[in-house]
Amino acid sequence: MSAFTIDVGSRIAEARDRAGLTQEQLAASSGIPRTVIAKIERGHRRVGALELVDIADGLGTRVEWLLNEAPAAVVAHRTRLDPELNVATIDRELERLARDASVVFELDPDLVTEQVPIHQIPTTSEGAELLASKARRLAGLKAHQPVHDLVGAAARLGLFAFSAPLGQDTADAASTLVSPGGVALINSTNAVGRRRLALAHELGHFLVRDDYTVDWSVAEHTASDKTEVLLDRFARAFLLPRDALKAVWESARQDNEVRTSAVISASHFHVDMSTLARRLLEMDIASHDVTKAIWGVKTTKADIVEHDLKVTYELEGRTVADGYAKSVLGMYSAQRISAERAIGLLYGVFERDDLPELRVGHPDEIWSLLT
Repeated sequence: MSAFTIDVGSRIAEARDRAGLTQEQLAASSGIPRTVIAKIERGHRRVGALELVDIADGLGTRVEWLLNEAPAAVVAHRTRLDPELNVATIDRELERLARDASVVFELDPDLVTEQVPIHQIPTTSEGAELLASKARRLAGLKAHQPVHDLVGAAARLGLFAFSAPLGQDTADAASTLVSPGGVALINSTNAVGRRRLALAHELGHFLVRDDYTVDWSVAEHTASDKTEVLLDRFARAFLLPRDALKAVWESARQDNEVRTSAVISASHFHVDMSTLARRLLEMDIASHDVTKAIWGVKTTKADIVEHDLKVTYELEGRTVADGYAKSVLGMYSAQRISAERAIGLLYGVFERDDLPELRVGHPDEIWSLLT
């Protein structure tokens, strides 16, 4: 019995467990008898190439995932995962992204232009604020500049953000390290303000180099989750720097009541009312009564028209970070990867017709390369 047989069998068993399938169900979806699958998983029988393809199809995964170990961060995550915590949906999607990103980072070493230094996990509110200020500078943001392109800012720091509609019954976001950068997956089922806050929170995890995180309800952590509470604070500070928020809020309040001031301020920074209210309160810019009123404000279509507001759709539906997509498309154009591989690496956002046309070389060009 070879180590290869055992490794492949154990990976099939693990993939089946994570997909929530019994051996009988995998047998039905793959067309391979259950007794054969049982022997393969125990390492008592070799698996043929065609059988491996059928099993991968039955699991909804790719063959190479059954042949190669997952990225180190994924493995580390599994060793400490609470068996009672159901994170199957977002966890499975994030593992896919981690595997794909490891391929892209290897093929395009220039995708992550520079290594962002590892920062200490904040232990105080002041530490979270300081980390946010440093992160903004590293991302090339000016002191008063709103983060309208949050996905782009995160990518400049080495964290590439993806989104997918994963439903209400799973986490807000998850992220993992994939050397030399990282990937974050945002649940786009949520409203845009919550999506952006979730990505800013995952950026905090990335900066302190948490190898793998799954966050169920960002900004709803209890005081006992001290690190998470402080990373929530980091996220708000990154999106709403104090002096910038104070200037916008006070300017809006000169001519408007609380509701309109909240609508204008939230739109300016592209945050939701909950995030705005929390930030105004923790920065002592507005009173408790004012922030309580802000919590219930809803921006309407009439507000958008009347105040000429900018609406953001960031991380809506299924998306891929621009820099990552450009890298994959560049590799396809250079014929370093196939169309099928490019579509897979692009997370289903691109179809075959969306790929650039390949340049057709003239037959005589080969001679110019040899002279």
